Amino acid sequence: MKNKLTKPYLIDFQKRGKNSEGFLSICSSNDNIPFTIKRIFWAYNTPESISRGRHAHFKTEMIIIAAKGNVKIKTLSSEGIENNFILTEPNKGLYIPSLCWHEMWYDGNTVQLVICSTHYEESDYIRDKKAFEKLISK
Repeated sequence: MKNKLTKPYLIDFQKRGKNSEGFLSICSSNDNIPFTIKRIFWAYNTPESISRGRHAHFKTEMIIIAAKGNVKIKTLSSEGIENNFILTEPNKGLYIPSLCWHEMWYDGNTVQLVICSTHYEESDYIRDKKAFEKLISK
């Protein structure tokens, strides 16, 4: 069944542990991930002056997690709604539905983890923002 979610939203992952020992967070396709996990990747050592993302997907849904550091994310949903999010804790993630433009900026030592609903396929990417805006305005 195709997921009908159209808006980005924050997810709180379970957090276990204590300050004296450290923490562990858990996610599961059957629990707080609204799709079956097909791919996981991470980005790191991105200079603060660089933005990443700058695209949307036809099919792929994602969850973005700041495993270390901070990620600022600007989104434009398929309904034309802009939102800004800041991920600062590794036990929180941002769900990005398909047909949602996103752009990200990082603090210097950030490690970003991304959980995806599809395998990589270049044809799934919408890399031209004007083309994306035209697509969602129909």
